[in-house]
Amino acid sequence: MAVDAVRLHQVSKEYRVSTRRGAPDTAFIALDEVSLGFPGGSFTAVMGPSGSGKSTLLQCAAGLDRPTSGSVTLGDTELTRLGEGALTRLRRDRVGFVFQSFNLLPALSAEQNVGLPLRLAGRRPSRARVREVLDRVGLAGRARHRPGQLSGGQQQRVALARALVTRPEVLFADEPTGALDTRTAREVLTLLRDMTDHEGTTVVMVTHDPVAASYADRVVLLVDGRVHEELTAASADRIAARMTGLEAAPC
Repeated sequence: MAVDAVRLHQVSKEYRVSTRRGAPDTAFIALDEVSLGFPGGSFTAVMGPSGSGKSTLLQCAAGLDRPTSGSVTLGDTELTRLGEGALTRLRRDRVGFVFQSFNLLPALSAEQNVGLPLRLAGRRPSRARVREVLDRVGLAGRARHRPGQLSGGQQQRVALARALVTRPEVLFADEPTGALDTRTAREVLTLLRDMTDHEGTTVVMVTHDPVAASYADRVVLLVDGRVHEELTAASADRIAARMTGLEAAPC
């Protein structure tokens, strides 16, 4: 059995929400004592109805947000014990991120955008390493193109290469195909699948798309901040049917 690359233990996240001026804040529980592991070298999709806690789970698991209670462990490091400086270094050195918005700097070329995380860490990017990850995502011939000269799918591939350049232990993806057309989305999903299958990359992806989720080894379904169900090697049709059932269920 694979060791968990990331482990959440009884993680809760509560937000205080102001409803109207002068009224006391109300509590909104985004995650409710979630215990969940992501095995090393696996591809997990996280789904659920709107407001189920998907993005909050990803943000807590990746160290982008701190849980109100519980613990998050990356490898042998408990994130909830780290100060802000150590947490920033951990995210920079051991975690990769891909989002729906590509977040590329328009004035930089593809290879400069890919090498940016290394420069921000005070390290000189190896041109060979930058070209290696660009080649891996099929953009070896586009290294000197700026984002404005690339299609949406190519920009997402640059963002993916940027996430991989530091050799992260875990790649977190939040709706990575949400801004892409169907064909391009499947190309990006195939890349993510190949990274798990051939390089042992641990991928955790939040998505609303059953087709995207079907590329994963496992689908975790959240409802009201709790793990409701897990599906293994599920087809897009099966995932869509379960999601339809969840969204149709009474509150």
